[in-house]
Amino acid sequence: MDNKSSKYMLIILTVLCTVLIVVSSVQSGFMDPLRNYIGYVLVPVQKGVNVVGTGIYDRIEEHNELKDAYAQNEELRARVDILTEENNRLRSETEELERLRELYELDNQYMQYPKVAARIIAKDSGDWFQVFRIDKGSNDGILPDMNVMSGGGLCGIVTEVGANYATVRSIIDDESRVSAMSQHSGDSCIVAGDLKLFEEGKLALTRIDKNANISDGDAIVTSNISAKFLPGILVGYASDITIDSQHLTKSGYLVPVADFENLQEVFVITELKAQMEPLDE
Repeated sequence: MDNKSSKYMLIILTVLCTVLIVVSSVQSGFMDPLRNYIGYVLVPVQKGVNVVGTGIYDRIEEHNELKDAYAQNEELRARVDILTEENNRLRSETEELERLRELYELDNQYMQYPKVAARIIAKDSGDWFQVFRIDKGSNDGILPDMNVMSGGGLCGIVTEVGANYATVRSIIDDESRVSAMSQHSGDSCIVAGDLKLFEEGKLALTRIDKNANISDGDAIVTSNISAKFLPGILVGYASDITIDSQHLTKSGYLVPVADFENLQEVFVITELKAQMEPLDE
């Protein structure tokens, strides 16, 4: 029986009990037999009223408990949402702090070069930052061919400049070529961008002389003879160096130090290689 039916039943039983009680209270010998009969009827009816009333009361109590539980659940859910938002904010701030710490270390590592910090505001479609845009431009002293660093080393070069933005082509782009050398031996090589190869997290390391002393794990930095890249900037680490089939050169791979999946902030070196020395390649 639902709550509505129980209420109607309680009303009917209550009215019936009231009538029976009134009739039984009449002081008349004539009513004695009727009062006895009413006694037989009234007791079970009263019990029925009590049962129905108790049932409705229990249902009301259950309903109130459910309302309280629902209210508490909504309150807890709101609290969980607040805590989740705070946790996400703290995580984001922690990650940003870590990135800024890395930039600070990068700035100290290359103190010989003047720099401008910039944020990435857009990138080409695709999984990686092979071409991206930063929020600094000519108004901030940015010029084409300025070197861009992130994540411990070189990540690209400025190709286009507007008043308040600049476009950067990263070293993983298919068109990128970086004149580099082994930091250990000074032997030269070329870091060639290759988006297909970068699916494996590496780039091509080519044009290595067969007698060059470049080994797996060697730090590869920008070369002194590069026309556009300033010297001594870490690019990555050599891997799988082998002699080519004709035994004339060596080749291998380079694992870049910059994270081209999650670039967010970069340094632009505001000094051009052309300002340091005449072009020689």
